[in-house]
Amino acid sequence: MVEPSGPRNVGGVARAIANFSGDPLQLELRLVAPRCDPRGEEARLMAVHGVSVLESARVFPCLAAALADCGRVVATSGRGEGEPMPPSSPDEALGWLLGATDRAATALVFGREDRGLSRDELLMAGRLLTIDTGASYSSLNLAQAAAVVLQRLRVLSQGVVKGSAGRSGEGEPARRDRLEALLADAESLLLEVGFLHPHTAHARMAKVRGLLQRGQVDDGEVALLRGMVRQLRWACRHLPRDAGSS
Repeated sequence: MVEPSGPRNVGGVARAIANFSGDPLQLELRLVAPRCDPRGEEARLMAVHGVSVLESARVFPCLAAALADCGRVVATSGRGEGEPMPPSSPDEALGWLLGATDRAATALVFGREDRGLSRDELLMAGRLLTIDTGASYSSLNLAQAAAVVLQRLRVLSQGVVKGSAGRSGEGEPARRDRLEALLADAESLLLEVGFLHPHTAHARMAKVRGLLQRGQVDDGEVALLRGMVRQLRWACRHLPRDAGSS
């Protein structure tokens, strides 16, 4: 939590962490320059049985320090337009977060109640997560947003992917066809944006296809690939046409 000003929000997030932590998730609370007493009476009243989360929370002077030991980072944002990278759905962003293969910590970053995260802070993340809400009132309370995201993180960490029940009858050939289509999109977009030379792009996609054929591509990696295609499509729409040659 970056510069939280409301002790009740801090307590509410601590309670959400207590609700959704545990095998397979090991969650902790990190506070960046809090503008309230994060262990005071108001925070404790909201935390209820999550008081131990408050007491063990670590405090850092800046976001960079809080993320120093983290590999993959997902930042939350409600602004949508004007972000430094295209926002992802919770499943896409959290799937990417859970797909980390190293032992480094991973992080979910929640911004200030009044203005969220700055552009520089958003750029410290590998993915931006936005929660889909009704257009008439899209702003979520900070603790509510944390509860929504952490609940989804827990579900995904247990291997339950949104919509899997609707695809339960889908055979392996159909699943591979969908992944092949994603790979084809990724390769053509990489070439269009100019991020990779044709030979390199083809080699990268061939490697992923090999993993797919051996059954070594899991749901987290599929979510990561989907997110990459989404970002490449955004880049194709927004980058200057001569960006690849600059």
